[in-house]
Amino acid sequence: MYPFLKNNHAHYPPAKSGNNLSRAGRKIGLFTLAALIFIVCVNAAGTGYSTAAPKLTASPASPTQAADVSKKYHLPKGKGFVYLDEVIPNALYDLRYYTGDNFIGERIDGYSGPFAILTLRAARALKKVNDNLEAQGYRLKIIDAYRPQKAVDHFARWSKDPLDAEMKERFYPEVDKKNLFKQGYLSSKSGHSRGSTVDLTLVYKKTGEEVDMGSRVDFLGPISAHGAQGLTKAQRTGRYILKTAMVKQGFKPYAKEWWHYTLKNEPYPSTYFDFDVE
Repeated sequence: MYPFLKNNHAHYPPAKSGNNLSRAGRKIGLFTLAALIFIVCVNAAGTGYSTAAPKLTASPASPTQAADVSKKYHLPKGKGFVYLDEVIPNALYDLRYYTGDNFIGERIDGYSGPFAILTLRAARALKKVNDNLEAQGYRLKIIDAYRPQKAVDHFARWSKDPLDAEMKERFYPEVDKKNLFKQGYLSSKSGHSRGSTVDLTLVYKKTGEEVDMGSRVDFLGPISAHGAQGLTKAQRTGRYILKTAMVKQGFKPYAKEWWHYTLKNEPYPSTYFDFDVE
């Protein structure tokens, strides 16, 4: 036999040696990866960085963040103004001039908090309205109450800008914005600023869902008038239920807006306030 054939296997490592080398390589790779992860974590801890998901906050114009704003209780002393939710805690509140869900499309001047403020006299009368409606299976949803004069001035400035028509299709499709004051949808002096006027609608007590009234609050057009044509029987019924309850407690409706009511015996019939809602 030829010599180089005798110890044939001596010149090559056993096959399993290669496997051992491969395993060793994998162990080294895993160790290196673990070390890198450890270094990253240490550096992150040193800089204050957290690998947890960032906490998302809603935009300032959203009702979610609105709920996080605290009351400042900067109400005129001795004038008898109150936060309405402290008188009627079981009503619903959707202050749209704070959230930007309104015919201008942004937060209105003077609304620094998502709160409804009224004179105590109006608030007590409105509580009786809500109590009456609850017995019928409804509750009130408050959209606006006291409105600072600076907010009314904001409306006036906006009406003079013909280029700002972002919310036209949703709120005033049939009316030229320059005519909103002339046609009585807006006013340079608002009853809201006297503190005993409120914009509101009905919701079902069990679900909180808004009752269909034929138009949304602040829709500026003929369909929003009391007695408007084209309403369904259910829509007319909803408006009638709200109007009956409000009138019974001394509130006067506004002919062009089914949601707008003023206390007849208001304490400040000729005073227009301008303190912020906050």
